[in-house]
Amino acid sequence: MQDLSIAENVLQTMLGKLGFEVSTTVVEEVSGPCIQISSEQSDLIIGNNGDRLEDLQYLMNRIVSIKDPSIPRIKVDCEEYRKKQEEQLLEKAKSLAEKVREDGKPAKTRPLNAYYRRLVHNVFADVDDITTSSQDGSARYKRIIISKVGK
Repeated sequence: MQDLSIAENVLQTMLGKLGFEVSTTVVEEVSGPCIQISSEQSDLIIGNNGDRLEDLQYLMNRIVSIKDPSIPRIKVDCEEYRKKQEEQLLEKAKSLAEKVREDGKPAKTRPLNAYYRRLVHNVFADVDDITTSSQDGSARYKRIIISKVGK
């Protein structure tokens, strides 16, 4: 695993300047490196539906890419919030796929950011009877349409 101390330091500095006391751990996940934040103020760091985590991740990755372009994109999580959200999202998507199999009618997910859309598309990439597609447009959050193949 690559030395991600630059990223960890950037994230700790940002959160420290915002008044948060945190500890961080770098974890290697299937999807790549992740910096896991622990804090007594995790709800404030996570924000509404993880929006602050997304913002922290975006800013940290922008700063890190300027300092060292060779460092890969790093996910930021707090108290495993994102991990739990991903598991719930994938379970919901699989449930929607079962419903589509039963009644043949396409189903839509809630609006998702690009990362979560990619997760859902990847779950069904090797499934023969289900296809997924994202709605067209330039919106940041889009729904995925889950359909039966041939429908």
